[in-house]
Amino acid sequence: MTILLADAFAPDLPGRLAPFGNVVTDLKQLPEAEVLIVRSKTKVDKAMIDAAPKLKYIIRGGVGVDTIDVEYAKTKNILVDNTPEASSLAVAELAFALMLAMPNHLVQADNSTKEGKWLKKELERTELNGKVLGLVGIGRIAREVASRAKAFGMRVVAYDKYVPSSESAEMMSLDEVYAQADYISLHTPLTEETRGMINSASIAKMKQGVRIINTCRGQVVVEEDLVAALVSGKVAGYAADVFYKEPPADSPLLKAPNVLLTPHIGASTEENLLRLGDSIVARLEKYTASK
Repeated sequence: MTILLADAFAPDLPGRLAPFGNVVTDLKQLPEAEVLIVRSKTKVDKAMIDAAPKLKYIIRGGVGVDTIDVEYAKTKNILVDNTPEASSLAVAELAFALMLAMPNHLVQADNSTKEGKWLKKELERTELNGKVLGLVGIGRIAREVASRAKAFGMRVVAYDKYVPSSESAEMMSLDEVYAQADYISLHTPLTEETRGMINSASIAKMKQGVRIINTCRGQVVVEEDLVAALVSGKVAGYAADVFYKEPPADSPLLKAPNVLLTPHIGASTEENLLRLGDSIVARLEKYTASK
């Protein structure tokens, strides 16, 4: 069978997949592909699926499958899979790094020092110890963030519609999380229910000076509403690795105050690329064994 690697993975992955079939990386080979392997860059829409008449199996290396038209794939009897277990540590560490960077003004401190400035009073820090972290969603990544937050002396609260209790956090309603959290870290899949959930109405329920971290999906935030809250000071800071559109060429966040933005690098660690390879190989072993 032909296996198409449409996005960048660890350099050793093509060799590891070779025992399963002919491994290619050129999208021109799409019509011959039985297996399509993607990350975040390649969007598997209806047109792409229609261009692959032999396609039987799509694997997304990462968390979530919102970059794939899953419902249309089902009509073509195409199996869709992902590897959520592989990326948890990498994304959690970035989320926590962003949360640390905001109250410590790390970017401003570095830039100003290199510019010959010596800002001390202007960059007064605050500590995470004793603060409340609110997790929206309590899946694998959120649980990893929770363990790190507790090590820093934070109280961790969480809301998840589908998880009534968790050892990782005090579970409560979403409005209670909004009201209590000094920091809110978003860890929800993108669904019609979560799309635009961070908006003017939900922000109004949050603490004055709340800081928000988003490493899930950019579309859960209404960017214009968030920018207004950043300008007013209701939201003291926003750190994100994801955007409504990527790259975010025209996002109002690019010119907003008190934002820290990274180019969707949450899963881009050397270690995670190796784990992605392990997960993809395991899924192909299962797939070929079932044929």
